[in-house]
Amino acid sequence: MNRTADVRRDTKETQIHVRLNLDGTGAANLATGIGFFDHMLDQIARHGLIDLDIQAQGDLHIDGHHTVEDVGITLGMAVAQAVGDKKGIHRYGHAYVPLDEALSRVVVDFSGRPGLHMHVPFKAGMIGGFDTQLAFEFFQCFANHALVTVHIDNLKGENAHHQCETVFKAFARAIRAALTPDPRSAGVIPSTKGSL
Repeated sequence: MNRTADVRRDTKETQIHVRLNLDGTGAANLATGIGFFDHMLDQIARHGLIDLDIQAQGDLHIDGHHTVEDVGITLGMAVAQAVGDKKGIHRYGHAYVPLDEALSRVVVDFSGRPGLHMHVPFKAGMIGGFDTQLAFEFFQCFANHALVTVHIDNLKGENAHHQCETVFKAFARAIRAALTPDPRSAGVIPSTKGSL
């Protein structure tokens, strides 16, 4: 099964192009204009084993909000396209990831019902040029457009960079677990409803 996608989304505020392969090696080619955001997207690629190419041009002269939000939307659309009917996947995934003093947990369900529950008490408002409030916006947009339920909790952390990085790494690991084919249910949709 070829689990790839190529999605473009153009508005008056941003032009986003996402290409991905869910069964990749973690290769990444990222250019959003926000250095720390590129670093976080690289975590999704590397730890999710997703080949990820994201090219984004946005109105960064205003701030990073539209760019981060619209990358979340477009990435969510691409993942939904690549996953297809969800036959044979595990559906659920979770991960705990530490980084020095920080520890985060992410749990996902490719349920077809979008939802985000996120508790991350960031210790700083900015990490480089990245507004930490935008982490919520990114995951909200991803969940809405990938049709995924996502629970994100930062359990410990004193450094905002570490907090954010553990969240993105745990998200990547949880997505990887959920989307890994389950040989015991090949060709079967993992739901008693028969559809997701």
